[in-house]
Amino acid sequence: MPNSRFLNTLCSGQMAKRKEDSLPSPETAKRPRREPEDFGRDSDEDECSVSLTKGGSTLTVAEVGIIESIQLRNFMCHSMLGPFKFGSNVNFVVGNNGSGKSAVLTALIVGLGGKAVATNRGSSLKGFVKDGQSSADITVTLRNRGDDAYRANVYGDSIVVQQHISMDGSRSYKLKSQTGAVVSTRKEELIAVLDHFNIQVDNPVSVLTQEMSKQFLQSKNEGDKYKFFMKATQLEQMKEDYSYIMETKERTKEQINQGEERLTELKRQCLEKEERFQSIAGLSTMKTNLEYLKHEMAWAVVNEIEKQLNAIRDNIKIGEDRAARLDRKMEEQQLERTYTFPKNCCGSCLLKKVKLNEAEKKYKDIQDKLEKISQETNARAPECMALKADVTAKKRDYNEAEVLYNRSLNEYKALKKDDEQLCKRIEELKKSADQFLETERLERQKKICWLKERLKAFQDQENSVSQEMEQFQQATEKGREEYARIRREELDVKHALNYNQRQLKELKDSKTDRLKRFGPHVPALLEAIDDAYRRGYFTHKPVGPLGACIHLRDPELALAVESCLKGLLQAYCCHNHADERVLQALMKRFYSPGTSRPQIIVSEFQNEIYDVRHRAVHHPEFPTVLTALEIDNAVVANSLIDMRNIETVLLIKSNAVARAVMQSQQPPKNCREAFTADGDQVFAGRYYSSENTRPKFLSRDVDSEISNLENEVENKRAQLVNLQQHLSAREKDVKQNEELLKRCQLHYKELKMKIRKNISEIRELENIEEHKSVDIATLEDEAHDNKIKMKMTEKQMEQQKESLEHFKSLKKEAENKYDTVKLKINQLSELADPLKDELNLADSEVDNQKRGKRHYEDKQKEHLDTLNKKKRELDMKEKELEEKMSQARQICPERIEVKKSASMLDKEINRLRQKIQAEHASHGDREEIMRQYQEARETYLDLDNKVRTLKRFIKLLEEIMTHRYKTYQQFRRCLTLRCKLYFDNLLSQRAYCGKMNFDHKNETLAISVQPGEGNKAAFNDMRALSGGERSFSTVCFILSLWSIAESPFRCLDEFDVYMDMVNRRIAMDMILKMADSQRFRQFILLTPQSMSSLPSSKLIRILRMSDPERGQTTLPFRPVTWEDEDERS
Repeated sequence: MPNSRFLNTLCSGQMAKRKEDSLPSPETAKRPRREPEDFGRDSDEDECSVSLTKGGSTLTVAEVGIIESIQLRNFMCHSMLGPFKFGSNVNFVVGNNGSGKSAVLTALIVGLGGKAVATNRGSSLKGFVKDGQSSADITVTLRNRGDDAYRANVYGDSIVVQQHISMDGSRSYKLKSQTGAVVSTRKEELIAVLDHFNIQVDNPVSVLTQEMSKQFLQSKNEGDKYKFFMKATQLEQMKEDYSYIMETKERTKEQINQGEERLTELKRQCLEKEERFQSIAGLSTMKTNLEYLKHEMAWAVVNEIEKQLNAIRDNIKIGEDRAARLDRKMEEQQLERTYTFPKNCCGSCLLKKVKLNEAEKKYKDIQDKLEKISQETNARAPECMALKADVTAKKRDYNEAEVLYNRSLNEYKALKKDDEQLCKRIEELKKSADQFLETERLERQKKICWLKERLKAFQDQENSVSQEMEQFQQATEKGREEYARIRREELDVKHALNYNQRQLKELKDSKTDRLKRFGPHVPALLEAIDDAYRRGYFTHKPVGPLGACIHLRDPELALAVESCLKGLLQAYCCHNHADERVLQALMKRFYSPGTSRPQIIVSEFQNEIYDVRHRAVHHPEFPTVLTALEIDNAVVANSLIDMRNIETVLLIKSNAVARAVMQSQQPPKNCREAFTADGDQVFAGRYYSSENTRPKFLSRDVDSEISNLENEVENKRAQLVNLQQHLSAREKDVKQNEELLKRCQLHYKELKMKIRKNISEIRELENIEEHKSVDIATLEDEAHDNKIKMKMTEKQMEQQKESLEHFKSLKKEAENKYDTVKLKINQLSELADPLKDELNLADSEVDNQKRGKRHYEDKQKEHLDTLNKKKRELDMKEKELEEKMSQARQICPERIEVKKSASMLDKEINRLRQKIQAEHASHGDREEIMRQYQEARETYLDLDNKVRTLKRFIKLLEEIMTHRYKTYQQFRRCLTLRCKLYFDNLLSQRAYCGKMNFDHKNETLAISVQPGEGNKAAFNDMRALSGGERSFSTVCFILSLWSIAESPFRCLDEFDVYMDMVNRRIAMDMILKMADSQRFRQFILLTPQSMSSLPSSKLIRILRMSDPERGQTTLPFRPVTWEDEDERS
């Protein structure tokens, strides 16, 4: 559905105000639109009256929208600029390059809300903050006087626009009044101010920057000139608005077609609903009967609840009568005179309570007696425990003494037995004699000799077999070591062969793509980096791999440079950590987890290589890594300097010379290390050999490298075959030696068993018991010693027996004391036992009495609970009766006499409902059908009204668009013709002739200029003109656009940069003449010329920028002509 704003825009025909003439100009729109399909090519021959202003003007000075002053702080490379106070008409800002002229113009664009890209000085606002500062500030003061002032009662005569730019690129606004009060901080307010003043900082006619001016002067494209004309006159925005409206009209037509199709369907549905509604009128009678049955049902439920209430009231009355009889019976009991009990207790309950009190009294007396006995028992318990402990200690001492005594007794008995045996043995020996036969002894000696000779033979064989075992063992171990050594050598050769094969494949691939030398995934990764950079994911495109960005001056140093840089050759450089994260994500696509990825170096990109002259090595004979490389990219050179200090590493081809330079004498100044052509690393006190024999990344002769690698691969394969043959032979030898070793070990075990068997037989023969004379004197000495020991043991026994008797008496005394106390405690326990039995009986009696009492109380409580339950039931039924009566009154206000029961009525209601539902099933619900009919009819009428409205809108829109498009074409023809006339008039001031050809269909603008008289030569394209002539022609074109475009001020940066003195003078006069004729506009012109030849006028103000001195933070300016006008008049 189109929005009403388009119709308003078309009908209102809003145009910007003009003070020069009455021709309208389109309002600037903020909405981006597509170009229309074809506006055709208009003839430039149509009549359109244009008046050119010549001579001086009496118009008043500008009152709104001009720049009164600008002040900058920490902006670009300037700490402080301004405030610059501009005049109301012509202002020249002059100064040498770098003095800050363009900074003022850039600040004007940014300060009034322009984008950083529009300044051609950067892509982000944070680039305008001075290095080392956290923020920048811009203050622009706009004039706000007269009848056209913007909110004059709020802002006063000036509007101060302050903009604060942070280091992160964000900015904030403050709009202040003339007095300095903050009026608003919203950008929308600034946009409203700019729209009111018709200020367009992104329009090149209003603000033409130095870069835009150069591009315009050097541009040879006729389409660019046409776009410049369309944008300057705001025709481009009007054209986009018309295109957007036409698109909206087509979308609206589609909606109308869809609505008409929907209308047909809705009309059919509406007729169907109406037919169904007419067919269900016969259900009303059945519904009336159903309602009457519901009324009867409501009062029938009330009647049944009333009957239930009457029955409950009768039961409650019977229960209350029984409770009254119980109360009277309790009052008749005689025990009530002595004991006071509750009035609601019966007689049996009173008797039970009396017996219960007596049982409890008896129980308490017995318990008190037991308490006294228990206290006395407890008082004697500590004494009993102490005596018991004393008895235990005395028993322990006695037992220890008894053990010592028994031990001595047993020792004495053993000594006595030994003495008896010794005496008996001495007697037997004295009577015995040697009766063994000599022949038996000789045979035994002969057998022993034969066994010893046999033993010696076995031992000699054992020594021989042992030596053989040792030889075979050594041969086996040596074979295993040799096998392991050859095996390791085979694995090393296999690894080297695989590495060489991979390197050979990479080299062959690198013949077609050099980048594959740095890894098979590098070309694909670089394509992904390029794609991500084009999509805007990178701030700066990453650089890498670094090895692909460097070239050797001397190919013989390739291995030395690779040994120095190592993994840095495959590394990449990123401008910041955000770019690093994007690159890491890209690498994950090509490098699987667990594999090594190239290193990423994060360092801010710079356009110049570091100045390392003060810390670099300078040797007359040998280069450093930095000087040995050709590096075109400063980022690569700076990264290698940061990461490897390549300016301090020398490259010396000879190993001996490198040792002499670094170790035999003092190393050169600033030199940390050196590398040889073989890749060896040399320090002042250390030398490390390289593991690599040839370069991998930096070699230039790829074919030679491939040939060498192929030869090396063949050599490795041959070496591998030879090693495998040696390995097989060694394995066979080891197995043979192991078999011989096992045989020797088995023979050695057999010999060992035979030797042990011989030794055992010899020992058995030598140990056979022989009758020989025994030394009787020795036995007699032993018997004497034994008697002495017996006497000492006997004496010790007497002492221990005395001690034993002493401990026995102490033990007996302690046991007597303990038994006495124990007896008293037992007597007390015997007294307590009968009392405990009585206590148990009394306790049982109390429990019996309590159970009896509880029985009667429970019975009485049960009777009262039943009675209370009946009363609660009565209350609930009464409430239910009230609710049902209330519901019945809501259904039927007047009570109906009902003869049928509720169950019968319920059955009749269900039967009638089923009948109604059956009718609904065939025809549908009446209310639902009626509701659907009403909804369908309302939907149809609503959509029909919308379609009619849209058709009227489209018809009106087509009429307006036809009229507006004709107006747009006429307006474009008028602007085109006026631009041509102004252009011819301005060229004629220098006797030039020119022609402007507008092709609106192809959107081109061709400008032809002929210096001199027009009848003397043909017109030339501007590309054939000299630089000064082309600049002059361009100025004329810009002035023509100034004459037909609206803006309160014009800014032009270095417009005369390509002009000679004559063209510059003429162009200056033309600008000043136009400025004098348009005093209601402000002109700000930036030029490196001195402008000393300008005439003195209070309308002209020159601001001269001083050259910045070293360390100077504020750039002062000096007015050349400073005649302050009365700005408050």
